[in-house]
Amino acid sequence: MKIGIDARMFGPAVGGGGLGRYVEQLVGELQKQDLENRYVLFLKRENFDTCVITNPNFEKRLADAHWYTAKEQIVMPFLIAREDLDLIHFPHWNVPLLCRTPFVVTIHDLILLEQPVSSKTTTRGPLVHWLKRLGYRISLRHAIVASKRIVAVSRYTKSSVGNFFPGIPSSKVEVVYEGLTELPSLSTTPSLHDSVTPYLLYVGNAYPHKNLDSLLDAFAMFSKSHPGVELVLAGRDDVFYRRLRTIIHDSRPDPNPVRFVMNPTDAELAELYRGAKLYVFPSKSEGFGLPPLEAMSVGIPVVSSNATCLPEILGDAALYFPPDDVEAMAAAMERGYSDERLRAELVAEGREQVKKYSWAAMARSILNLYGNVSHRETE
Repeated sequence: MKIGIDARMFGPAVGGGGLGRYVEQLVGELQKQDLENRYVLFLKRENFDTCVITNPNFEKRLADAHWYTAKEQIVMPFLIAREDLDLIHFPHWNVPLLCRTPFVVTIHDLILLEQPVSSKTTTRGPLVHWLKRLGYRISLRHAIVASKRIVAVSRYTKSSVGNFFPGIPSSKVEVVYEGLTELPSLSTTPSLHDSVTPYLLYVGNAYPHKNLDSLLDAFAMFSKSHPGVELVLAGRDDVFYRRLRTIIHDSRPDPNPVRFVMNPTDAELAELYRGAKLYVFPSKSEGFGLPPLEAMSVGIPVVSSNATCLPEILGDAALYFPPDDVEAMAAAMERGYSDERLRAELVAEGREQVKKYSWAAMARSILNLYGNVSHRETE
């Protein structure tokens, strides 16, 4: 088979944390595992050299069209068609409408359908936002309906696809869990967080469905008993984090100690994880939920929302709370911070839970899926 992979999101630096890591690990593992099929990787200029070829059956093609753009819709079908592929894998729902090559698509979540608040949040004018929303719905429906198979990253995501697209047969959607990347070794450079002050940690973006406003309210309750503890929020510096900083500055006359660490490197993130006393994940909606698993991998206790896929992915290794109950969130933070017996149990459970997730296993499952799609096409 000759298989294409839309690798334009390759690497966290270009594709963003979760999606970029997913594409990077999928490509890397397939190069290790598949010595039979031929592959064409479509990459942007920013990550073309970063993607290293280690398998002679893999080739790179420059596809310098950004996702969610008109250029993507026009240029990508042409670039894909001229490769005469048997199959192409899109690791996200942004499948060009004019693509005629049989394709597989990975659906990570349907948050923009599940969470109206996040879907309505925008930095654009009303007309532009309406057009973007319309484009999202059209592209998503096309990706799900026209695909040969759908990879869902959790059972919850599979059920969400069924709920929003009831005409899609369950057999078309295969659950393939993501993997977990080992965090870098501790850095010998000066610490990003050089304070000896104990801290709770959140890693991720600040979109409305991440529920960070409620986290701040819960932390204010927690701080009454622990005034010397900080809350560290780490993520990509954008308009949502800037809004959050404004809320803290303007709306809280006596702000609790909240520290922002923007745009951390992988090494800096590893340092933040390892130094945390507790990891808190208040999200209202997730497709997989990688950051709490990263915390578990280095022995940090996790308290988490019980929303959507999180109990499925985190299992018995987290202490849960309802995301809309600020008092319950604060109580979970208190237990997770102060109850030493519980902390030890969560750490032990966490180290076992992360063993369930492997990029190598993910790639094996997806490789089998490619073969099954090809077999059905030739029947």
